[in-house]
Amino acid sequence: MNQKVERIADGLTRVIAGWANVECVSLCEQAEVDVLDPYFALVIDVHHRGGVPPAEERRAAFGDPGAFESASNQSKDRFFLEGLPIRVEYKSVQQLESLMDGSADSLWILKNSGTYLFHRLMTAQVLWKRSDWIDGIKRRLAEMPADIWNALRGSFQSKMEHYLADLGAAAVRDDGFFYLVSSGGFAKYAAATLFMINRRFEPSHRLIDSHLRALKRVPDDFFGRWETLLRSDIEMSREQKHRVAELLAKSIVAFR
Repeated sequence: MNQKVERIADGLTRVIAGWANVECVSLCEQAEVDVLDPYFALVIDVHHRGGVPPAEERRAAFGDPGAFESASNQSKDRFFLEGLPIRVEYKSVQQLESLMDGSADSLWILKNSGTYLFHRLMTAQVLWKRSDWIDGIKRRLAEMPADIWNALRGSFQSKMEHYLADLGAAAVRDDGFFYLVSSGGFAKYAAATLFMINRRFEPSHRLIDSHLRALKRVPDDFFGRWETLLRSDIEMSREQKHRVAELLAKSIVAFR
């Protein structure tokens, strides 16, 4: 990790660890890329029990950083320190544990939000912890039962098929906006389904493509069709691209 990034992360961690309700502070993988990379951000997750100090108090504790902006629901702070973009996100331990209970409500939430939250928990570097709570969470995620993976696959696959139908309708109507929206939704849930098949949580959208290429199990001809859908420099009509998406979707549905 860049020394400047490490120093700033350590300073923020010392501040946050002093707050009474904080359970764990971790650094997300976006901080591992080069600071000159447009995808770089120093992102810190703060897991807490019962809330964190008010926004103005947090701002002062962070040294009155530049361009400080706090979400209205107190879930996120954005600011700059020494020219680096910083994001501190606050997550309730109770809400996370409720999401992990495996209930129908939990699966419904994950169907729409995806499993990136779990990927983040598994891959983030723990900077400070009050107890072994985060270790227990990581063990539970590593041992997630097959029926949950299968249920999530079914949910994401259903969403993929719905977006495929929308993609076809938009192609026939020559509706550029709806076609673009449907293309993004289709690609997102096609990828999510493959991650579930491989028993992998989804990374951030920035890393979906590179992580897909590292999967051990994908259908034959998947990447050829995937590239065709992603590229904008190929002379193909919307209806032709829809047919490629249809073939890709069928290969995922049939894949075992």
